[in-house]
Amino acid sequence: MLPPVLVAGLDGRSLLLEAPLLGRGGHVIDEQPTGRGLLAALAQTGSRLVVLGPRLPDMALAELIGRIRSSPGLRAVSILVLIPTAEPEEAEVAALAAGANVILRRPLQQQRVEASVAKLLAVPRRVEARVPVLGEVIGRPKASDAVQFSGLSRNISVNGMLLASPAQLPEHPEVELEFALPNRARFLRALGRVVREAGEVAWPYRGYGVEFLFTPPDSLEAIAGLILETSARGRGAGAAPAIHETLRREAWVYEILEPTQDARGWQSEIRRGPREDWSPGRSGPFYVVDGQSREEALARAREFVLRHG
Repeated sequence: MLPPVLVAGLDGRSLLLEAPLLGRGGHVIDEQPTGRGLLAALAQTGSRLVVLGPRLPDMALAELIGRIRSSPGLRAVSILVLIPTAEPEEAEVAALAAGANVILRRPLQQQRVEASVAKLLAVPRRVEARVPVLGEVIGRPKASDAVQFSGLSRNISVNGMLLASPAQLPEHPEVELEFALPNRARFLRALGRVVREAGEVAWPYRGYGVEFLFTPPDSLEAIAGLILETSARGRGAGAAPAIHETLRREAWVYEILEPTQDARGWQSEIRRGPREDWSPGRSGPFYVVDGQSREEALARAREFVLRHG
């Protein structure tokens, strides 16, 4: 049986209406009358998701969130906060500072609620489930003057991806994404939002951190499956293919990584680091080349470094 979803400060029945995903997934709503009651139930049930309203009879919302986050056994619990539109912005800021994962304002859009619940149940804390992925990404920014682009993913979680884009993206746009994962013949989909620029992605790309706002169930299942497979193989979040060879060009050292294969062919990533303090594995992302065979991918990687390095 799945652990219950713990609720305090709001009506558990209304939550089931706003997020039918919980009922379809077999999750039981355990509504607690007080913050202290929720803490006790959390320790007993092993719940992975807590949903809180803005008013608790025995403690402030931020205090309850802080107590959950300060307990070593509860730090991985996901916390979703639902507050009215009229609630002061200070309450939202305090809840985020205390450690809430997501805050949504009522009236709620069911799509946003279900997407948030799905992400929080799949991966309690973002940092625990991010794996390196080199795959093609097709993006369509939902801005009137933006055009479609074809980029690359650097890593991915059920919450979002590190995107390498050849084009500059508008500030905080929503982006419709189609992206590839290893060993999958078809593209997956998600609706994302650019939340930060990522300086760790090097020329000729621009780097962006993208948060997924909505991920269709089949795409979410595929991402979660990739994360589980990666964990089962014992690869850490920072793992990468082995370095096949290095090339030195003026002030830079280029690492050509061992090619990896997916359903469409072979890919070899090129990484680059300053020559004066270079050491194996410390270089940052630079470019990715494709080939129909392992040897072709390596040859194209060498050619790219010699031409553009």
